[in-house]
Amino acid sequence: MDIEKESISEQESYPDKTVKSVLEWVEEIVFAVVLIAVIFTFIVRIITVDGRSMMPTYHNGDRVLVSGQAGKLAQGDIVIIVHTLEEPIIKRVIATEGQTVDFDRELREVTIDGVPVDETKYGVEPGITEVPDYPGQMLEFPQTVPEGCVFVMGDNRTNSTDSRFKEVGMVDCRNVLGKVFFNLYPFSNMGPVS
Repeated sequence: MDIEKESISEQESYPDKTVKSVLEWVEEIVFAVVLIAVIFTFIVRIITVDGRSMMPTYHNGDRVLVSGQAGKLAQGDIVIIVHTLEEPIIKRVIATEGQTVDFDRELREVTIDGVPVDETKYGVEPGITEVPDYPGQMLEFPQTVPEGCVFVMGDNRTNSTDSRFKEVGMVDCRNVLGKVFFNLYPFSNMGPVS
């Protein structure tokens, strides 16, 4: 008699175990989806490069990982900027707050606090950096970067709308979405940003 009672109670609990197991799986899946959403919203983002302004470093369609928090920015950092132009833009930090940016028009190079920037380490050809002659559209130089801002430029200096232009100007660090820290695509360039 006791054996019958045991087998009946096991049969009654079997559907409960299945439901419990399914609910545990659903709970795990929901947790994983939420965790992935949080990571890709606040910690890391995948960004696809749009345009040619960062050539030769990045080409149209390249994909990069961007940290969700920019932290302290330094000269040479590659950043994603929002709320400046219609679309987010990718640029390189050339100067940070308190530094004075100018251009040597004869040598066609950018100077920070009177010292020429060695742009070859970024893959930029020497002697191609200048302020285009678009009356009313360009900032006047020299310019000192205000507190809480950065001065940015694209590596493709002859084809980049950047801080030289009034429509971008000095970029408020609150408009920096994050720093590029890893190259995803093309696979031949995959790896940490050097």
